[in-house]
Amino acid sequence: MQLLLPQQCSGICFWLHVCSQKESLYLDRVRQMESARRSGRFRVERDVLDELKLEEVTQRKSYADIHSSLSEQLKNSLRCNVPYLKQSIVSRLPVLYWLPKYSVWDYGMPDLISGISVGIMHLPQGMAYALLASLPPVFGLYSSLYPALVYFFFGTSRHVSIGTFTVLSIMVGSVTERLAPDVDFQKANGTNITAEVDVTARDSYRVQVAAATTVLGGLIQVLLGVVKFGFVGTYLSEPLVRAYTTAAAAHAVVAQLKYVLGVSPTRFSGPLSLVYTLKDVCSLLPNTHLPTLLVSAVTIVLLIAAKELNSFLSSKLPVPIPVELITIVAGTLISSYAHLNTNYTISVVGEIPSGLSSPSVPDVSLFGEVIRDAFALAIVGYAITISLGKTFALKHGYKVDSNQELVALGLSNTVGGFFQCFSVCSSMSRSLIQDTTGGKTQMAGVASSLIVLVTILKLGTLFQELPKAVLSAIVFVNLKGMFKQYYDIVTLWRSSKIDLVVWLVTWVSTLLLNLDLGLAASVTFALFTVIFRTQLPAYSVLGNIPGTELYVDIETGIPGVTIFRSSATVYFANADLYLEALKEKSGLNISKMIIYKRRQEAKQKRRERRAERRAKRQAKREVICRKCSVSCSPFSCLLYRQIFQDFSEIDVDIYMAGCQASVVEQLEHGDFFSEKITKRRLFASVHDAVLHCLNHRGATTIPTYEPSVVRPANIQVSFSNTTFIRLGMDMLWLTIKYLKHFFDYRSCLPARNFKAFIQTHMEKR
Repeated sequence: MQLLLPQQCSGICFWLHVCSQKESLYLDRVRQMESARRSGRFRVERDVLDELKLEEVTQRKSYADIHSSLSEQLKNSLRCNVPYLKQSIVSRLPVLYWLPKYSVWDYGMPDLISGISVGIMHLPQGMAYALLASLPPVFGLYSSLYPALVYFFFGTSRHVSIGTFTVLSIMVGSVTERLAPDVDFQKANGTNITAEVDVTARDSYRVQVAAATTVLGGLIQVLLGVVKFGFVGTYLSEPLVRAYTTAAAAHAVVAQLKYVLGVSPTRFSGPLSLVYTLKDVCSLLPNTHLPTLLVSAVTIVLLIAAKELNSFLSSKLPVPIPVELITIVAGTLISSYAHLNTNYTISVVGEIPSGLSSPSVPDVSLFGEVIRDAFALAIVGYAITISLGKTFALKHGYKVDSNQELVALGLSNTVGGFFQCFSVCSSMSRSLIQDTTGGKTQMAGVASSLIVLVTILKLGTLFQELPKAVLSAIVFVNLKGMFKQYYDIVTLWRSSKIDLVVWLVTWVSTLLLNLDLGLAASVTFALFTVIFRTQLPAYSVLGNIPGTELYVDIETGIPGVTIFRSSATVYFANADLYLEALKEKSGLNISKMIIYKRRQEAKQKRRERRAERRAKRQAKREVICRKCSVSCSPFSCLLYRQIFQDFSEIDVDIYMAGCQASVVEQLEHGDFFSEKITKRRLFASVHDAVLHCLNHRGATTIPTYEPSVVRPANIQVSFSNTTFIRLGMDMLWLTIKYLKHFFDYRSCLPARNFKAFIQTHMEKR
């Protein structure tokens, strides 16, 4: 025991000593890491990793292991269990998710106040925008009621206000007036046709046209939402949407001139209809009805002054002053007591039926004539709604489902069409009021719908004497925000010339080609600009920041290394342009180099047969492609294989770096790898590839040109420089190792001094 104790104690002491040494080393490393963290520096030591080593270290899974196949996804979608069924129902009816959690104490009063404020705005805007759609004002109230109730159940945004909107109203108006013009409803007196129009028959048919267009547009939206086509809104860029709404505002102004001036111009349709209508209005200016013009001018001035005062006092008022509601109430009272319709022949709204209309099936025979307009309404309405929804969702910290928004908006239009509503979407002005007055959920939309419902049932008949000029003035003043979008020209001129061209083309095409054809032309041009940007990317030569693994756009680079960067993804449309730029920036002319190499090889073989002194030595050059996040289709694999073959003709080895696992797997499926092209050609990062190139075949020194190395009748070709090219996340890097004897690598031509030396030597021999 005594003998063992010292040994045990010494063992324990030794173990403690070792542990203290390990602990001190660990503490030293912790202190180094802490000091590095504080100083903002880091240091990593590891081996150079190619793709094979990377797969061994990481043991990463393939794309097929992570993502299920199409058949498995189909089986999972058809599999029915309680959690999946519950999730499916809640995703289709979002109201079931938030309504059980609704707190009356927290959200009840803010939603009620917000709903009343928005409902008050619905009344004048609904009746005014119905005039834009060339429909009786009561149908604007219907469009403010039914769609908002449907959206309450299916919508995912908490703050957008669904109802009438300027752009969609003018688009519906262009359809109704094209298919139901006044000339088709002129009354016949015996055999003579008078200029008097049967307003009742005309309005009835226009309501049918608007309802058919709305239902068809809603069905298109539902179909797009079911097939997960919500991303279609991303192709409508912000400059395109803003220019389109600005041009639509011009159409709305021209459409309302007949109510402001009290004239009856001929309404045209098709391309240049705006120009023809404006020309006809100008020809009727001598026939302007002065009392109607006076009412319009006074209303516009008062509305502008009241809105400016409202915005000035917005910080001091709990809710905005309902200036539009006050305007229509005042206009109705003045018109009733002054008998403006009887004494001054000022056009008024006329009979407004009380009560709700019964649902009816739209005329299906009209679908073929309005399908183009319905598709345009579906796309524009969705683009406006999803942009507003995402804006408020980002502000308040929740998520909006784009596909479910398509379904919700489509059902709102489809159901509304059965109740004689016209196309609706979210409104910027009402949505802002709903947000600023404290609205928390779509319960505010229900409260606003109740205000509209009470107006339709009990108060609608009170607005029969309201002058149409007052409603037109409301439309004019509400378009002020859209006309401010002309400042976009100055902003886009400073930021992006291409976006400015998109804005101008959209504006001009919408003005001249009408709203439906203008939208198609604008989207087509916007897609062409995307192709144009990929065809003309920015090319630059990069260099390495000394002491780091970073490669940036600087003039000084690594000695013997040229780094080439492209800002666009390489695919079939720009592959040739990319190769041309690559050759230009790297100074390589592959065809000339191949021809020259073959000539030199032929000469060398003849001299070797005569001299038989030594065998030729192979020369090497390296090329690296980084982060190949490109479309690895069969064409892409063929393109890369062709690049390998072309550069191998001039003794160039190609390496790729930073490829994602999915790209490597797609390369394997495309039979890209072979005995010559293995995964040893792929590296984990650009820096790994650069280190491999610099350490490979002695390419660590600055290259020099030495023609005197070559002996008579024993020509030797070798390379020692390195050129680097990068492709990854839209960039390609290629590192090429030049040889130092026969070429000037920038011109790819033989050196003159060396040629003269050979000629002199041959003459002597």
